[in-house]
Amino acid sequence: MQFIVIGRDGDDADAPERRARVRPKHLEFIRPFVDRGQVLLGGAILDDAGTMVGSTILAEFETRAELDGWLRNDPYVTEGVWRHFEVHPFRTAVGAWMPDEARS
Repeated sequence: MQFIVIGRDGDDADAPERRARVRPKHLEFIRPFVDRGQVLLGGAILDDAGTMVGSTILAEFETRAELDGWLRNDPYVTEGVWRHFEVHPFRTAVGAWMPDEARS
């Protein structure tokens, strides 16, 4: 099942530095999930000035519980970068990238 994850960074004065410090750990942690095809797409949410203030991830996990287990261990969660996040079930309908089963 596909899920959209929207993670919102804190809005405190230390938030940009915290994100910059934790980002390498987050990318290292997420790499195996990308390699296995479980993280399909990810990127930063930017404010009007171009500063990273959050993240959006399109992920595919068998269950919501499996996704929740992954999120609980992501450095952006464990080290307080994402102060709030949402998870929504998702189904790709159109786009340049689509899973094979959605094309039929």
